[in-house]
Amino acid sequence: METENGFSTCSGTEDEGQERTGSTRRAAFAGRFYPEEARALQLSLDNHFTRANDHELHHLRALIVPHAGYVYSGDVAAEAYRQIAPEARYDTIIILAASHRCAFAGASIDLSKTYQTPLGTVSVNLELARRLLSEHPEVFIFQDEAHKTEHSLEVQLPFLQHRLLHPFRMLPIVIGSQNKDTCRALAEALRPLFTPDNLFIISSDFSHYPPAEEARQADARTARAIASNDPEILMDSMREHGRQRIPGLATSLCGWSAVLTLLHLTREVADGHYHLLRYQHSGDQAFGDVREVVGYWAIAFTDPEGNLADKPFLLSREEKDILLMIARRTLEADLREGREWLVAKESVPPSLRCPRGVFVSLKKEGRLRGCIGRFSTEEPLYVGVQEMALAAASHDTRFRPLRVDELEHTHIEISVLGPLRKITRIEEIEPGRHGIYLRQGQASGTFLPQVAQETGWSREELLGHCARDKAGIGWNGWKEAEIYVYEAVVIGE
Repeated sequence: METENGFSTCSGTEDEGQERTGSTRRAAFAGRFYPEEARALQLSLDNHFTRANDHELHHLRALIVPHAGYVYSGDVAAEAYRQIAPEARYDTIIILAASHRCAFAGASIDLSKTYQTPLGTVSVNLELARRLLSEHPEVFIFQDEAHKTEHSLEVQLPFLQHRLLHPFRMLPIVIGSQNKDTCRALAEALRPLFTPDNLFIISSDFSHYPPAEEARQADARTARAIASNDPEILMDSMREHGRQRIPGLATSLCGWSAVLTLLHLTREVADGHYHLLRYQHSGDQAFGDVREVVGYWAIAFTDPEGNLADKPFLLSREEKDILLMIARRTLEADLREGREWLVAKESVPPSLRCPRGVFVSLKKEGRLRGCIGRFSTEEPLYVGVQEMALAAASHDTRFRPLRVDELEHTHIEISVLGPLRKITRIEEIEPGRHGIYLRQGQASGTFLPQVAQETGWSREELLGHCARDKAGIGWNGWKEAEIYVYEAVVIGE
């Protein structure tokens, strides 16, 4: 059956796909997209890497890599993979690809035990795959057909096998939806994995089938949009290409859903940077046809200062005062005048326009009067402060809504959150410095860093109270839960 975008719907059902769980997914495109004999493949990869440059990037977090036949895009792909340190060890390499042959809702995670290429097998992180499928059924499925027929994920593996000295595990994800909201939801589900311990590989070619010069111009605009680190700018650039009616252009970015998902992840990394490494199109090859080409970019994303979880997020006194003013005036407009107080974006410093998790606490006579927050958002920090201030005043179910006569006696405290970092030992928790976040299935709970300061609780007491009183999983529930820590800049009136 054909969908309106030209894709076929997957023929297999999810239940049928379960029959292949734990098996080996054999190479389906060896001999078509790359050599099927191991020695010939090694020689091909050697040649591609010989022509690649080392850009001396540090703290690599993600790569955008083409997926055409190696004779067309191999040099560009090697330019991307050349930036990985050969001795690097990652917990998991997450590969995001967009489905080219069938359409389905959400994204599919393969449950094969291994993937086979002419260079050997690559293990799938099945524990992680099953956990994501269980915890995020609204986003993830296991659609067997999506993986058996998809080349854009498979062709990345020989490059990784050739480059890395140590065995690695991967998480193969194929996105079947052509929906922006799915990309946002997918990013939220993957956000806890976007850490220096993992590497994200985004598989995508760029423009399809315009003449060479038009392709070069369109692909440059798309790459600049990606480098802006703003999902809306990327989508605007693609819409603009549609309005321009570029001859022959079928798509600006065939893996746009995977790239958009990455941008939703990287947007919160204020110090991150996209590097445009190398560009070619298929017409650059001696046998290529310049009248209708496919474009290829190698792009890297780095965090220049390493692990964001280990460095503080700093605000100036002026920036802190602005956030407190925004929270106070938002509440006054709502309670005294019954209206929304609009903040002019251009009046807010750039540092307060970046997406950040934030909690707003209201206290009256030293006692909590409301507290609500969120860890991640697409909204700028200053907007989050407004929304959480209103929510703390009206929607904390532990308290009745704040009255206008209470406002002048109410103290506002804002906690601007740093990124979550998963821990494996509770000794990594520093009470007073770290907030904690527990998650077990759909249950979760958190304590801000200042809770330990106010209560004097030990690590075990913090975890016990959070598990029982916040997550609802019992006093010892933390022992079976995922535990994250984070830091916060706390601002009070």
